[in-house]
Amino acid sequence: MRAAIPEECFRISLPRALAHLAASVAIVGGLVALGTLIPLSWAWLPVWLLYAVATGTAATGLWVIAHECGHGAFARNAVLQDTVGFVLHSAMLVPYFSWQRSHGVHHARTNHLDEGETHVPGRAPATPAEAADPAGTADGPARRPARLGPNGAAAVTLVRNLLLGWPAYLLFGASSGPARAQANHFWPVAPFRSELFPARWHARVWASAAGVLAVLGLLVAWAVAAGSVVPVLALYVGPLLVVNAWLVTITWLQHTDVDIPHYAEPEWSWALGAFQTVDRPYLPVIDWLHHRIGTTHVAHHIDFRIPHYRARQATVALREAFPDWYLYDPTPVSLALWRVARDCHAVQETPEGWFFTD
Repeated sequence: MRAAIPEECFRISLPRALAHLAASVAIVGGLVALGTLIPLSWAWLPVWLLYAVATGTAATGLWVIAHECGHGAFARNAVLQDTVGFVLHSAMLVPYFSWQRSHGVHHARTNHLDEGETHVPGRAPATPAEAADPAGTADGPARRPARLGPNGAAAVTLVRNLLLGWPAYLLFGASSGPARAQANHFWPVAPFRSELFPARWHARVWASAAGVLAVLGLLVAWAVAAGSVVPVLALYVGPLLVVNAWLVTITWLQHTDVDIPHYAEPEWSWALGAFQTVDRPYLPVIDWLHHRIGTTHVAHHIDFRIPHYRARQATVALREAFPDWYLYDPTPVSLALWRVARDCHAVQETPEGWFFTD
C-alpha cells in the first residue's frame, strides 16, 4: 500500500510547515484581537457566539499541526518538532506526549473491537438473557434510551459527545476499547494505572500534565489581573469548546458510520482497520483551515509520515491504486454526523465483520 504512494509525498519541507503554522497563528491571533473589541455584555452574546465559532474553527488548524508534530511529520529536527507540538497542544489543554502515545495506539489498532483506541463501539446483546442485562455484557457505550426515540437520543448523544467527549476521553478513557483499563492522560499511576501508559512513558505523561497545568495557571492569573473570569470565558473558553467539538466531529466521522465495520480477533488486521477510514466533503474554507485532515485521512492512516500539504497527492494515488478499498462518503458532514449519532450505538457480528445495528 505504501508503495502505491509517490516517494515525494514523504518529503518534509520545514519552510512549508512553518508557513502553514504562521498562517494559522496569524488567523487565530487576528480573530482574538478582534474579540478584544467586543463589549463584554449579554446584549453582545450573539456576536460572542460567532466569535467562538470562527476562532475555534481556525484554532483547530493549530491543533492539527500539533497532531502532525506528534506523528513526526512536521520537521526533521525532533526538538523543534516536539517544542511546537508541546506548546500548541498545551495551549489548548491537551497533554502532548500522553496523547501522542494513545493516538499511536489508535493508529496501530484502528477499528479493532477490543484493542482499539477512541470511538470503539459496544457489542449489542445477542441473546434474550443478554438483552435483559445489557450492563453486564456491553463493552462500550450503552445503546440509545428507547424512551427518547431515535431523534431525541441522537440530539442527546450529539450534545454529550461534542461538549464532553474530548475531556471525558482524556480524563477517563471514554470510548476506548475494553482491552486496557480506563486511562487518565494526566496521571499514569494508581488509581488510573493502565497498560496504555507503561512505566517508560510516565515521565512524558508528567511533562504533558505540567504543560497543561502551566496554561491553567496562566488562565487563572489572567482572570485575577482582569478582576473577572468573564474575559477568560469569552475570549478563550468559548473557542476552546468549539475546537473540542471539531476534534470529536472529525475523529468520530473518520472511523464511524452505519456501513463501516469493526473487527475482532482473528479477523482483524492492520490493513483492514486502516482502510475503514473515511474521507468526508468538508467545506473548502474549513478544509483549508484544518489543513485537510478530514479530506485526506485515509492516506494519513496508511502512512502518518505524509505531511498534510502532500496528503492530497497521496490520496489520489491510493484512490487509483485501491478503488475498491478507498472510502469516500459524499454525504454532507452535518447530515453524516446526525446519522452517526442516531444510528451508530452498538455492533453485532456478521460474516463480514461487526456492524452497527438497531
